[in-house]
Amino acid sequence: MAQREVFAGGPWPRYILLLSTLFLLLGGLMMVYSASSVADFVHQQDSMHHLKRQALGALAGLLLLVVAMFVDYRRVGWARTAIYGASLIGLVLVPFIGVGKWGATRWIDLGVFTVQPSEYAKLGCVMVAAYLLQQLRRGRITTSQFWKQLFIAVGVVAALVMLQPDMGTTVQILLAVFLVLLIGGISGKLLFGAVGAGAALVAVAIAAEPYRLRRVFAFLDPWADPLDSGYQSIQALYAFGSGGIDGVGLGMSRQKFFYLPAAHTDFIFAIIGEELGLVGSLSVLVAFGAIAYAGTRIALGTRDVYGRLLAGGLTAMLVTQAVINMAAVTGLVPVTGIPLPLVSFGGSSMTFTMLCIGVILSVSTYGARTERRGRTQGKESAREDTAERRGDRRSHLSCVDGGRPPSRRRA
Repeated sequence: MAQREVFAGGPWPRYILLLSTLFLLLGGLMMVYSASSVADFVHQQDSMHHLKRQALGALAGLLLLVVAMFVDYRRVGWARTAIYGASLIGLVLVPFIGVGKWGATRWIDLGVFTVQPSEYAKLGCVMVAAYLLQQLRRGRITTSQFWKQLFIAVGVVAALVMLQPDMGTTVQILLAVFLVLLIGGISGKLLFGAVGAGAALVAVAIAAEPYRLRRVFAFLDPWADPLDSGYQSIQALYAFGSGGIDGVGLGMSRQKFFYLPAAHTDFIFAIIGEELGLVGSLSVLVAFGAIAYAGTRIALGTRDVYGRLLAGGLTAMLVTQAVINMAAVTGLVPVTGIPLPLVSFGGSSMTFTMLCIGVILSVSTYGARTERRGRTQGKESAREDTAERRGDRRSHLSCVDGGRPPSRRRA
């Protein structure tokens, strides 16, 4: 019979997500050039060195976004396995063939460009967590099987990333999986118990490494060591203070003249605050707020549980990463080394983020509710929803708390 497909959450969330992404992408290219041009002119004799590399990453990211957007996420289970498997292999190879930088080995040099496997591992873990929750909800695996498989899949990745060492990305992977479980309706007691255990492990990891302790002390009082551990945070605050309401002007930053380390990567938000002021900083905040709104609307309007968890988890992961970066740059949390999505320099971060947004757009298209007309109206949708929803239309995951899977319950 006749049917009409609509975008999940309506058309506007899709347009808002695309426009916000393009705004941050183009603004990020502009700010990468501004933040890196002086250092590039001195060290590379080419003020556009990093801009060219970022532009290539942006083009590759756009290609991935378009491909992912037009691929039905429900029909490519192999992609989930490929992304997770490839990132896992990359993480295993990093200690042997990886490239070191800033005291850590996180990249693999492929000649033309370098790849950071841990970035794609985040996407792989989110996809695996969403898939396992879907299988649990449909009664295809038991609760114990769910936790065992999730622990192995995520635990192995987290351990390999932690060995690089990269505590910031490790925490982000665990946080992303936590958000997927939270969206999926896992018992609050289980989740917050896991949070408590995770916090204890983080505390032990911080205490085990002197440089992590220095970061914590620098966060508490950066002026206690203004020339070493607190230097970067202090210079970032100088940048924001100089920017005022409307900034010192695009390209007119003084902190990029070798005062602020990582000005074009992790601390690019400070250059935005200096050159474009409060107005520019709030524009970035509004753009990420728009992405959060659009992604949430798409997730809530999605028909199947896997798409709902995938869109919601990826949205939460990207927005949380942005919040952590901006909080670290403004001195609200310790410095983590997490880049600002779509804005900071980095090919792996750029392509990973664009791929995630492409997947969310795919969910918007193929996870849309179908309006059917005629005598068969709603029969197929009802069959899909039977395993996913109660009669009152509220989502549930009661079998996670030890109950019997929905498929085994008596009518």
